[in-house]
Amino acid sequence: MPGTLTRPGKALFPRMDKDQERVVLERLGVKADAEPAAPAAPAAKKAKPTEVAVGNAIDFDDFAKVELRVALVLAAERVPKSDKLLKLSLDAGDGTPRQILSGIAQHYAPEALVGKRVLIVANLKPRKMMGLESQGMVLAASDETGLFVATVTGDVKPGTLVK
Repeated sequence: MPGTLTRPGKALFPRMDKDQERVVLERLGVKADAEPAAPAAPAAKKAKPTEVAVGNAIDFDDFAKVELRVALVLAAERVPKSDKLLKLSLDAGDGTPRQILSGIAQHYAPEALVGKRVLIVANLKPRKMMGLESQGMVLAASDETGLFVATVTGDVKPGTLVK
């Protein structure tokens, strides 16, 4: 808006000195002493990407079987007698709500998830946990700082396939 005052904020990507850069590179498993590669000549052919050693690599055909969808959290509640499980009622585009049990109760309050669009594995076989049926899996990432449910921003329609 015209006339709005702004003020300097914290840098989104702060500069790093060589020691900070070395620490980050070592954490990522990159040799810090390595010289950066010289850019390829414009006329040179593109090199094949190097193969990354992965202990549990799967074929693309196996991955293609996984159906990832956007689901809207309609309701969430703690599962009695469980410290880890939340029972989520989701709109996954099926026409009826889908129930998924997720081990995220230590990281999320149930009311914080209601109204969020989360990513789910929609085609897992149903599984019983704590006497309740779970019809899928909510995707999440975790590291030393905590667990983070994979969400989608924007007004994406529930049931939309993730590509």
